[in-house]
Amino acid sequence: MFNTISKGLRLFAGTMIAATFVLQASAADAQTRSQQGRDKGQYIPTIWVDPDGCEHWVMDDGAEGYMTPHVTRQGIPVCRRGNVCGVMNTDQFFNTDSYRVHPQGRARLAEFFKTTGAVSYIISGHTDSRASDAYNMKLSLNRANAVASIAQQSGARIADVRGYGERMPAASNGTAGGMAKNRRVEIICIR
Repeated sequence: MFNTISKGLRLFAGTMIAATFVLQASAADAQTRSQQGRDKGQYIPTIWVDPDGCEHWVMDDGAEGYMTPHVTRQGIPVCRRGNVCGVMNTDQFFNTDSYRVHPQGRARLAEFFKTTGAVSYIISGHTDSRASDAYNMKLSLNRANAVASIAQQSGARIADVRGYGERMPAASNGTAGGMAKNRRVEIICIR
């Protein structure tokens, strides 16, 4: 019986000693963080802009932080206008309801990507509002992917391909001229 009690006491004492070491290490770490001024319990809100020019909301206390992309109510990332180095009217490169680039358009795009000299590119497709939102989203992405494919074949590096459909119009969709301006592919150069 005495051996059973002493085994129990040794186990309990060993557990207590181990817990003491863990607590001391945790307290020393917490004290070090507080002494360095990193853990003040206050989150500092900031906006971080990534290399693509898109905004992210950041809350940071120095030791731990949180970040989320800043998006509009429609779910579109809020991006600052980067260096738009090319805007092509899609009527000159694509048939209606198509995402295949005309042969003469392929040559013009290939020459553009070979001579621009950017490190990489962001390609974004846009449409007018004639079809459904879902159809326009798919068509704009397919057109942007077609341009990106030509860029890659020309040796260009593509950072991102985006399709915005009718959600980011450049002009009013109330007139034929405005609709023509909205049917476009934008090429953003990252230097």
